[in-house]
Amino acid sequence: MDSASRRAHIGALDGLRGLAVAAVLLFHAGHMRGGFLGVDLFFVLSGFLITGLLLEELAGPGRIDLVAFWGRRARRLLPALAVMVAATLLLAWAFAGPDVLGSALRDAPWAAAQSLNWHFIGEQIGYWNASGTRLFAHLWSISVEWQFYLAWPLVVALVGKGHGGQRRVALVAVAGAFVSLLLMIRLGAAVDTTRAYEGTDTRAFSLLLGAAAATAPVRRAVAGLSPTAVDAICVPLLGGLLASWVLTSGETTPGLFQGGMFAHALAGAALIALLAHAPDGLAGRAVGSAVPRRLGELSYSLYLWHWPVYLLLPRPVAGLAGWGWTVTAIGLSLLAAVVSKVAVEDPVRLRARWATGRRGWVALAVAGVMVAGLWAAIPRPQPGAGTVDVSRLGQL
Repeated sequence: MDSASRRAHIGALDGLRGLAVAAVLLFHAGHMRGGFLGVDLFFVLSGFLITGLLLEELAGPGRIDLVAFWGRRARRLLPALAVMVAATLLLAWAFAGPDVLGSALRDAPWAAAQSLNWHFIGEQIGYWNASGTRLFAHLWSISVEWQFYLAWPLVVALVGKGHGGQRRVALVAVAGAFVSLLLMIRLGAAVDTTRAYEGTDTRAFSLLLGAAAATAPVRRAVAGLSPTAVDAICVPLLGGLLASWVLTSGETTPGLFQGGMFAHALAGAALIALLAHAPDGLAGRAVGSAVPRRLGELSYSLYLWHWPVYLLLPRPVAGLAGWGWTVTAIGLSLLAAVVSKVAVEDPVRLRARWATGRRGWVALAVAGVMVAGLWAAIPRPQPGAGTVDVSRLGQL
């Protein structure tokens, strides 16, 4: 289980993804105020898995084919994203109010450029207050990951070569994580914590701690642990993560931006390293059981689709409120995720004929042109549409 490619398919790691996306779904539905920390666990997993793949490639041919790496990331992430953006724009045009549609049209180009987080920060769009009218608000985290995918392989390719390369990668990752923590502490003291929460630099520690967990020094540190010892450590770590999701009372929780989120990411990185070492223990089998594992396999599409579904589904709908609305919204999100995975993600991942080689790039380019054309064709709502002209109230 030492190769990164095999680690990528460990059921326990898929299960962690499933738990993380479940926490996010419940948070956005208003039932788990600390569920946003599931995104943090996504970041740690991404840093771990991507760094493992990069180090494996560096240990084989001795060099990282950066163009091929970025191409694989684009093929993995962009097709499903393009389909979701196009469908969401159409649904917003058909059913949403002018404010929601107008925001979606303004945000879509930034989502396509994988820089939505910096768009929100630059426009001072407070994540915690304004996201309820932004259909693509959740894509800030996809932008952070994509920016990491652009920069981190260059670092690994530079410092990871030769004798002691993995130790140097680990040192750079840990040092970068602490710099990122200091930035979050400094910027997280603001009244509006959007800059600290969505900044690539302030969130990098989660990705970098995951990256450090994939290196040889960490693998050697856990290699001598027996499955029993791994379980003895993993159970409280997992319990602590779950407790933090339940007990954290939103973004105002004391200490969250002064080291609390860092501690959460560090616990996640330790848990991932241990589960990758001994995935068949009690903790690994529990986390990797059928339901969380299946959710983890759907996690990317489920994350993409759930927020537009939540915003476009009226509250209450058909007499449903509270948990009834939540079950309906999650059910529709799951349905959209399954369709997306079967029709888009799996053909690309499994190399369907239309998705391979030059055909695949042509298909991706055509999809991008179609989405851009749709975005240009949708009429822009007029400013003030749907509001009341108070100057005419006296004439009624």
